[in-house]
Amino acid sequence: MIDGQPLACFQPFIDTATGLIAGIEALGRVHQADGQLVSVGPLFADPKVPAAALRRLDRQIRDDALQRLHGAPADWFLSLNISPRWIGRLRPNQPLPSLKQLQQHGIPAERVVFEITELGGGSLRLPDVVARYREAGARIAIDDFGAGYSQLDRVLALQPDILKLDMRLFQAAARGGPSSEVVKALAQMAEKTGCWIIAEGVETEDELNFALECGARYVQGYLFAKAELGFFAADAFVERFATLRDRYARQKLAERARLMGLRQQLAELMGHLRPWAERGARLDELPAPNAYPWLLRIYQCDRNGTQISSNLDWRDGFWREDSRYVGHNWSWRPYFYQLLAEGWEERRLILSSTYRDATSNQYCLTAGQFIDNGSRLLLVDIEAAGLQGA
Repeated sequence: MIDGQPLACFQPFIDTATGLIAGIEALGRVHQADGQLVSVGPLFADPKVPAAALRRLDRQIRDDALQRLHGAPADWFLSLNISPRWIGRLRPNQPLPSLKQLQQHGIPAERVVFEITELGGGSLRLPDVVARYREAGARIAIDDFGAGYSQLDRVLALQPDILKLDMRLFQAAARGGPSSEVVKALAQMAEKTGCWIIAEGVETEDELNFALECGARYVQGYLFAKAELGFFAADAFVERFATLRDRYARQKLAERARLMGLRQQLAELMGHLRPWAERGARLDELPAPNAYPWLLRIYQCDRNGTQISSNLDWRDGFWREDSRYVGHNWSWRPYFYQLLAEGWEERRLILSSTYRDATSNQYCLTAGQFIDNGSRLLLVDIEAAGLQGA
């Protein structure tokens, strides 16, 4: 059923802080008679392969990885995949086979990350087994975080040290759109719970840039290396990573410059709008914002966040009045607290982070400034795309 010699290949994790290889993941391969190395992944997904044969295959690959780890730099960690399906077969208080293998090969548990896969098919014993791994000194990672079966309650129960973002979700997010915001939120959640993020499947420079934007501690993927039988030198990718990181930093600086330009334009716009708002002038006296193509609407709130004017939407070259939101209170929105905290004392313009507007389904930013001696707030909604052209 399994034709060939099972062995481990190693794909490196690049430390985004240094560009050095920080560790490796052991990936199962079968060395066939014709010399080809074939992934064992399809075998584990094939229901016709007996479970006993798969456990034996898994153990052989792990033995090979642990034996050869002695040839790697001593500060590298080794990531080993663990399926909850195997854990479910353990007897109560049975010594953990994975820890026994570490002892047999003389590998300190501190050098090992146990990567939990297939969270959807988990075992009731999983939290206890994870606790025993951690007690021995090993770290815990959860693979494919963000995929359909990676339940958040399981993540909270296991309290992993590392989260590996689901490769398909990550690659889709790197192309932009709603999945981008989802992955950023997942990464932010991981950071708040003390987890490090690994971005796997990094195959393009755009995907690396997105990984850095998400705060990934390690990156893994074909942009740097495929899984190989041997080990790369620890500094094999330092120069290449430094070049890509510097290009990313320049890109972020350029974005920051555009943001500063946008702030200047917003200050100019507020300078035109403020006199009109403070004297309560008519709509036909409101200047046309032809120099500000990213403007969506303007409106006013009182100091408590309650809207006291209609929305004035700029569409097709005309101001259009929409009174549906008069009386709505927006004090729950994050930018409102920012306005009160930072804009009150100095009366300066405050610009929110990007958010998705529930009404228009657009990505927006809101700028606001106190007017009339602090009795009212003048607010401006703009398209997030304005950042690209500012």
